[in-house]
Amino acid sequence: MPRFQCSYGYNIRLGANAFVNANGFFMDDALITIGADVRIGPGAQLMTALHPVDDHLRRREGWERAAPIVIGENTWLGASVTVGAGVSIGHNAVIGAGSVVLHDIPDHVVAAGSPARVVRRTPAEVEGLQREH
Repeated sequence: MPRFQCSYGYNIRLGANAFVNANGFFMDDALITIGADVRIGPGAQLMTALHPVDDHLRRREGWERAAPIVIGENTWLGASVTVGAGVSIGHNAVIGAGSVVLHDIPDHVVAAGSPARVVRRTPAEVEGLQREH
C-alpha cells in the first residue's frame, strides 16, 4: 500500500502472502522478519533502534544499537501498532489497534494496550483444517 517507508529495506524479510497496509514504517536497522500470512494495519511502526537509557553521555553523543523484530505466521497487527526493538510476536497472535508492544508476545493470544499485555488466549490452529470460502 502507498507510503510504505523503511530505513534501509534490505533488512526486511516478508513471508508469503504478508500484507502491509498504508503508512507502514519499518526502522530496519536490524533484521525484521515477518511470517507468512501476516496482516499489518495502517500506520504500524516496527522500530529496531535502541538508545542508551542510563548512560547519559552516550545518549548525548547519539549512540544507538539495534535489535531484531520477529512476527510469527498468521499474526495480525491492528492499526497504529508500534513494535519495539528485540520483540518477538508469536504465531496466530492478534495485537489490538494502537498497542505498543515492548515485550515478547506468545503464540495464540490477543494482546492490547500500552504496553501491550495478553488479554486472552485463542484456540490453537488445527493442522490440515481447510475452511470453505
